[in-house]
Amino acid sequence: MSAFRIIPCLAAACLCCALASCSSPEEPASTSPETVPAIELVRLPDGFQMNLFAHQLNQPRFMAWSPQGVLYVTEPTDGEVVALADRDNDGVADETIIWVTGLNRVHGLAFHEGYLYLAETGRVIRYPFEEGEPAGGEPEVIVADLPAGGQHWTRTIAFGPDGMLYVAAGSSCNACEEEDARRAAVTRYTATGEEETVFASGLRNSVGIAFHPITGELWATDNGRDWLGDDLPPEEVNILRQGQFYGWPYAYGEKVPDPELGGAAPEKVAASVPPLVSLQAHSAPLGLTFYSGDTFPVEYHGDLFIAQHGSWNRSSPVGYQVLHIDLEGEDKSVPADRRPFASGFLRPEGAWARPVDLSVGPDGALYITDDRNGTIYRISYGEEGSR
Repeated sequence: MSAFRIIPCLAAACLCCALASCSSPEEPASTSPETVPAIELVRLPDGFQMNLFAHQLNQPRFMAWSPQGVLYVTEPTDGEVVALADRDNDGVADETIIWVTGLNRVHGLAFHEGYLYLAETGRVIRYPFEEGEPAGGEPEVIVADLPAGGQHWTRTIAFGPDGMLYVAAGSSCNACEEEDARRAAVTRYTATGEEETVFASGLRNSVGIAFHPITGELWATDNGRDWLGDDLPPEEVNILRQGQFYGWPYAYGEKVPDPELGGAAPEKVAASVPPLVSLQAHSAPLGLTFYSGDTFPVEYHGDLFIAQHGSWNRSSPVGYQVLHIDLEGEDKSVPADRRPFASGFLRPEGAWARPVDLSVGPDGALYITDDRNGTIYRISYGEEGSR
């Protein structure tokens, strides 16, 4: 179903929002849409500022920029995609336009050759795209039968330098042997949904996928299993290569056998690819992006940023921040130092925000979705008037 409804955006002083306790990893609790997030609590490196780009959204998740520089965002709870234009270039969205509605847990999105592709929980669809016009008529179904629902229902998509469509689908469970090979995997298709191939497997829940701007390789976050204690297993960042197996459910980290399933498949443990980067267990890394703008200081150019959604079942909460990882080497693909880039979302009373996705805008700023507050934050460098 198409829609073209305009909702005025909020412009208000920053007020402290209500602190909320953690809920499940896939269904975050939302604060009142009238509550404005307390961005004055956010800690950033010197010279950086944060402002509210958009507010009063309903659990915004993933983002993509149209060819004309308008930000499109998915709202799975409402089954909608909204468009957020900043026509006067003041760093604040002028309005929220509902571009399409009536979808089934729409999550991933990507622009490609005149279409906007959307990933629902059980299929991938596309609409012809024209800026300023709503989605028209019924969508074209590209992949009709993705494994739907389950413990990890989100589906994320990206187009590679090869023009192929890559679809990430998480596992149906915490630790089990899947019947559908496209679960806990990234599957590749042509842009019209043909030539289905499981590209990489053993990925429990790789919500974030992004192609490296120099090497063209596919990088992905991955969320490890639960109930092995506060500090196991590590969360991961992987470089995905065709045909490789990344461990789940038989192994984690540096080929460590899973205590429940590892003994059943020692050959799988031995064949598993260790992570490129290991992160704090249960910190829930979701979206990731490489800094491709030119307004941050040069030492940030090409580096990796990761949104850590935050733990939901750890005795002491962790995550709830944007992590910055230095990338070194001629092709900027060797991870080096890491440090928090945007923190302060986790307070002694609890977490007041949950970062989900990251995207570098045409203005060089870094945009962050927060599905707890229904907000998109914008981080810029050296601007006047922002916090």
